[in-house]
Amino acid sequence: MTRDLVIIGCGGFGREVYSLALTLQKQGTGWHIAGFVDDDPSPTNLRLVERLGSSVIGPVSKLRAGGMAAVAAVGSPVTRRAIVDRLADVDLDWPALVHPDSTVGQDIEIGSGVVIAAGARLSTNIAVGSHVHIDQNATIGHDSRVGAFSRLNPQACVSGSVTIGQGVLVGASGTVLPGLQVGDNAVIGAGAVVVRDVPANRVVKGVPAK
Repeated sequence: MTRDLVIIGCGGFGREVYSLALTLQKQGTGWHIAGFVDDDPSPTNLRLVERLGSSVIGPVSKLRAGGMAAVAAVGSPVTRRAIVDRLADVDLDWPALVHPDSTVGQDIEIGSGVVIAAGARLSTNIAVGSHVHIDQNATIGHDSRVGAFSRLNPQACVSGSVTIGQGVLVGASGTVLPGLQVGDNAVIGAGAVVVRDVPANRVVKGVPAK
């Protein structure tokens, strides 16, 4: 039975997820893209969604009807977690969307609601928590763990045996060297190179990151 898939958030990343979902739909995933939900869509985003041949079908509360699939396509880890928490009591499926042009190796645990974009590379023996975003050309090395609601921006590099906490943001081209730990809700700036553990709730940037 075909089930509706709704994309939460019609901003730039939401529209990228739409393209990913459309690719998967054409391969026969068992669901149909019903459109976007967004509590405050800008006129620009509404116009761009229409150019994709889709529409914003209402606010996030529309999902409270249940009985459908959804993906939280909001870049901010804090906002994404808040949206998912609001819907915790609703009968929703949260499928993982994995682009066919990504590389996912052996023994990879992928949680619900995960988005893995084109060009991403996950090597082996990796655990990815729920609602994690792994953007274009980001990489995760062997024996690493990425906590729920974290986000790896384009070309981020998580080396082997790294532990990334929950709600972490790794900026574009940010690098975490092998064996390190990054605490919950930390932010690693774009282009930063992390050479030592990062405590929870810390913002680090630069080379080396500090």
